[in-house]
Amino acid sequence: MNNSRSLEMIMESGVVAIMRAKSSDQLMDAARAVLAGGVNAIEVTMTTPGALDVIRQATSSFGPDVLFGAGSVLDAETARAAILAGAQFIVCPTFNPKTVEICKRYSVPVMPGAYTPTEILNAWEAGASMVKVFPASVGGPAYIKAVKAPLPQVRLVAVGGVDLSNTADFIRAGCEVVGVGGELVNQKLLDARDFDAIRERASKFRQEVEKGRQK
Repeated sequence: MNNSRSLEMIMESGVVAIMRAKSSDQLMDAARAVLAGGVNAIEVTMTTPGALDVIRQATSSFGPDVLFGAGSVLDAETARAAILAGAQFIVCPTFNPKTVEICKRYSVPVMPGAYTPTEILNAWEAGASMVKVFPASVGGPAYIKAVKAPLPQVRLVAVGGVDLSNTADFIRAGCEVVGVGGELVNQKLLDARDFDAIRERASKFRQEVEKGRQK
């Protein structure tokens, strides 16, 4: 799948499910639940045990219906390893120019983390597919709206503190996508194997994104 199609799928969904799990089995089951709820972009954090093996297994099992990306990527070496394992997008907590460069080389969408307008613009001009505003909870939707006023061309992803009560507000403020972690998939739900709850949460987040898009 090429860069533009992967990016298109992420933006269509409007939600990236950020998953941390104790085992690959838990993550695979959660991925099925999230997909059933309408979310097809899943970020596997590199803090997950055997993250690269999980990504390799997931991309092989799910095929083109789901995008599996690697998150918490700190450097170009890790990004390259994740891409070779099958990661279809890369998410970083910070902006590292070499990481963006390697993702561009492999034609894989990359979302570096930034916060200030200067950091956001630097990441965008370096070739970021979208810029992850992190932590989004600090300024909230009002901060996103303020940033988008002078930088309307930059595609933003709100991550950190996103929940069902503010998802629509983040989208209205100018984010194309939200990244959701524990409010969507958390260890308590995974341990209880409550995949119905995960599916329902995924569906509700999609609904909130659509609300936000209606302005």
